[in-house]
Amino acid sequence: MNKSRFFVGQIVEHQKFGYRGVIFSLDPEFCLSEEWYEQVAVSRPPKDRPWYHVLVDGQLHSTYVAERHLGASEDLTQIEHPFLGEYFSRFDGTRYLPKQTVH
Repeated sequence: MNKSRFFVGQIVEHQKFGYRGVIFSLDPEFCLSEEWYEQVAVSRPPKDRPWYHVLVDGQLHSTYVAERHLGASEDLTQIEHPFLGEYFSRFDGTRYLPKQTVH
């Protein structure tokens, strides 16, 4: 299993497109369909490295991003997204703290 550079609750920035967001889930390797990869992953990032589910700041959607396209955001102001409360309990000033799941 690959070690991921980023963690759930971390504020990140897309290196090419410049948007900020918060990671709400991560996959150790690419987990979507081959069709999605062919259509969306134009730069063909490696599938055997971590991929991240990111709530995009100021938007209503999330994205699925290869690790090589992300960097830690220097701007740690809070993210604005309607689904923050679905995944996180609070913001501690530097990161979002995931909700505790009950099994």
